[in-house]
Amino acid sequence: MSGRFPGARTVDQLWSNLTTGVDSITRFGEADLEDSFPPETRAQPNFVRARAIIDDVDQFDAGFFGMYPREAQLTDPQHRVFLECAWEALEDGGYDPAACSGSIGVFAGCSVPTYFLNNVCTERSVIDDFTNQYQVGGYPTLVGAAQDFLATKTSYKLDLRGPSITSLSACSTSLLCVTQACQSLLLYQADMALAGGVSISLPQKRGYLHQDGGMVSADGTCRPFDAEATGTVFGSGAAVVLLKRLDDAVRDGDSIYAVIRGFGVNNDGATKVGYTAPSVDGQAACIMAAHAMAGVDANTIGYVECHGTATPLGDPIELAGLEKAFRASTGDRQFCALGSVKANIGHLDVAAGTAGLIKTCRPSNTGACRRWRISGRRIRASTSRRAPSS
Repeated sequence: MSGRFPGARTVDQLWSNLTTGVDSITRFGEADLEDSFPPETRAQPNFVRARAIIDDVDQFDAGFFGMYPREAQLTDPQHRVFLECAWEALEDGGYDPAACSGSIGVFAGCSVPTYFLNNVCTERSVIDDFTNQYQVGGYPTLVGAAQDFLATKTSYKLDLRGPSITSLSACSTSLLCVTQACQSLLLYQADMALAGGVSISLPQKRGYLHQDGGMVSADGTCRPFDAEATGTVFGSGAAVVLLKRLDDAVRDGDSIYAVIRGFGVNNDGATKVGYTAPSVDGQAACIMAAHAMAGVDANTIGYVECHGTATPLGDPIELAGLEKAFRASTGDRQFCALGSVKANIGHLDVAAGTAGLIKTCRPSNTGACRRWRISGRRIRASTSRRAPSS
């Protein structure tokens, strides 16, 4: 696993912040803001100076990844950070891609390329740049900026030979990439797979306008499943996991954080109040599909990491969907805890789902990992120390 999170450059730092209850959403003073809101907008009582940001998005070791300085300059920070996290996830798993005999796939997604819009396209229009994309001057700019090239560029720079697919489905993107990676592994299209997402929206230090009943928080605090919740807080981050078939991982003596036993993917269709709203039936059906694939009864589940955006519309529907799914196999009550990493780091948009996955899978003792072993039909877990990665 690897990632860049608000207030945490590593997974270990994220876990430390979670266990100590750190709120990693940054509040800005007037001098810190980099947004384009005029003074009269910033003076409004519903203007909130808060966002979840990550550090050092302007820093990159271009030479390590075989990039010339100009290529690195044209490359969106989202691509650069994802490339770093992909390498670190391989390193965390103990693998050098140059020494792997099997194929490694990449399934990834990123947000709108605001770096291109704000920093690269300063002397010509966005339309002209993309119109001339296949000419000598325009194509390198396009490759460095467009969302389409995230996965294949990662495969190119790390010399990975498995399926390389960029997906985009808004804030479900990174978990969708995880399910696509799982499917690829189950079909033996790859021997390992990197999956995740990255979202870095520039400028990072910017405020927003709260609207009653809207998506964003009234005070810059994200309170999932809380009676005082008023909305979410968006921010930047990246999250990547390295996946492998369980039998292969056990055979090779890999350190395993968690086992994905099942997953579900669907869509709500039109049976909801609006396009951006979730639906109870759609979420329940997706959850029940994951339970069925995993072969688990709901009353054996002790914790659910939720989407949990802290919006007055979304959280109650998500909770109702969970309840409906659980009621399909159990009548027990008050046995399962709920949580959402957004309470600590905000909503990371495209990277949100895999950030929650990493939070859920991280062992409770920092610096250690769970090592799983098979004994008959039971999976037994023990904890072992590892040396930190270089």
